[in-house]
Amino acid sequence: MIQVKGYAAQSVSSVLTPFSFQRREVGPKDILIDLEYCGICHSDIHQARNDWGESIFPMVPGHEIVGRVTKVGAEVSQFKVGDVAGVGCFVDSCRTCPNCKENEEQYCEGHRVGTYNSVEKDGKTPTYGGYSNQIVVDEDYSLKISSKLSLDKIAPLLCAGITTYSPLRHWKVGKGDRVGVLGLGGLGHMAVKLAVAMGAEVTVLSHSPQKEKDARRLGANHFISTENIEISHVFSNHFDLILDTVSAPHDLNRYLKTVKKDGTMVLLGAPPESTQISAFSLILKRRNLAGSLIGGIKETQEMLDFCAEKNIGSDVEVISAKDINTAYERTLKGDVRYRFVIDCKTF
Repeated sequence: MIQVKGYAAQSVSSVLTPFSFQRREVGPKDILIDLEYCGICHSDIHQARNDWGESIFPMVPGHEIVGRVTKVGAEVSQFKVGDVAGVGCFVDSCRTCPNCKENEEQYCEGHRVGTYNSVEKDGKTPTYGGYSNQIVVDEDYSLKISSKLSLDKIAPLLCAGITTYSPLRHWKVGKGDRVGVLGLGGLGHMAVKLAVAMGAEVTVLSHSPQKEKDARRLGANHFISTENIEISHVFSNHFDLILDTVSAPHDLNRYLKTVKKDGTMVLLGAPPESTQISAFSLILKRRNLAGSLIGGIKETQEMLDFCAEKNIGSDVEVISAKDINTAYERTLKGDVRYRFVIDCKTF
C-alpha cells in the first residue's frame, strides 16, 4: 500500500484536519500521480457537512485534481512517467450499461465510483479525493492535460469547467445564440468564458451589482443586476438557454419567463431545498426545464482540449493546505474570485 498525506473531515461537525491514509498499489492499468493542485468545489462543502445525506467519514474531499505521473502500471498505454494528468469527479463506473457504452459514464446505471465519498466496485473500500499529495487512478478514468495553461488554473476545469461545458455542447450553443448565466461564481464564471468562446451572446444575471466589471472582463456582452428589477420584463422570451449555477434558494419561475419559446433553462447548482414550479412558466411557451451533471471522460477530454486551444482557465486563488477551513468559510460567503485551489505540495 502507498502511504498518503491529506486533509479529512472526521465527522459532519468537524473541521478538516491532517489525515494519513493508504492508497492501493499501482495495478496493471493504474497510474500514480503526485498531486500539484486541487480545486475546492462548493459540493466539497456540501458533502463534508452532509447537506445532501449519505456522507462517508472520514472524508477526504477533492475532485478537481492535476499532477504529474510518477509511476505507471505494466499495461498502461496512454500515459508515461512525467506526463501531466487530471482526475475529475469519478474514478470508475460499471463500464457495461448503455450510458457507459455511450461515453456518458457520469450517468452510469450500475456503479459509478466517485473520486471521494464513495466506495470502490467491491462495495466496501472507501474512496479518498484530491485534498492529498498522491492518488492512484485507472488510466481510462484519467485526463491528459495540456502544458499551455498554468496547472492551478486547469484544476477547476475538472468540475466547474465540464459542468458548464457539457450543457453548452448538449444544447448545441453556437454563434449568435442568446445565453443567460444565472450567478457569477465558480460555475458561472466558467460558463461565461466557455459560452463566449463558442460565439454566444452572453448575459450575466446576478444579484450582486458589484460583479458587473468582472462579468464584462470575462467576456459577457450584458450584465443585469436582478436585485431591484423584474427580470421577466427586461428579458421576456429572450434567451435560447439559461445556465442556472446558483446553489442558494431562488425563484425559478422568475427566470423561466425570460426563456423564449422552445428554449431551455438548465439547473447546474443544487439548492438544499426544493422549489415550486408554476406549470404556466413552461406551458405558455413550450419551455424546457432541465438538469445537467458533469461530462463523461471523452467529453471532459474534449473540454480540456477546447480550453487549451482557446486559452481558457479558471480564475483562482491558490492557498496552502492549512487554510482549507478558512477557504470553506469564505466560499460560503461568496468571498472568492472565483475558485480556491489548494497547493498540494503543502500537505
